[in-house]
Amino acid sequence: DASRDFARRFEAERKAKPTMIHAGTYSAVLHYLRAVRDAGASDAAAVMARMKASRVKDSVFADGYIRADGRMVHDMYLVRVKSPAESKGPWDLYNKLATIPGDQAFKPMNQGGCPLVAKN
Repeated sequence: DASRDFARRFEAERKAKPTMIHAGTYSAVLHYLRAVRDAGASDAAAVMARMKASRVKDSVFADGYIRADGRMVHDMYLVRVKSPAESKGPWDLYNKLATIPGDQAFKPMNQGGCPLVAKN
């Protein structure tokens, strides 16, 4: 429901439905701006520390977090495209089949090969 509300607000403003890129950018910028506010500074290190310490919660991502390697971990959805008969409107495209928890949807940090993580 929250993501549908985001899509309605976006469409009212932009006269187009948001894409996955629009939604992700909105969430990233909002999380950054909240971190700047909460850190009380725009220093990159302070803001990044605050971003990693804060959960990502907005109308696009219900609950996510940024790992030490910079990966944003969040739930993912397995969907199936609806048949035309199943669809109730122009943007009613998918049936959600499953929610994959973020800790299962992304490669574990210790298997990622990130040089920043390896140094620390």
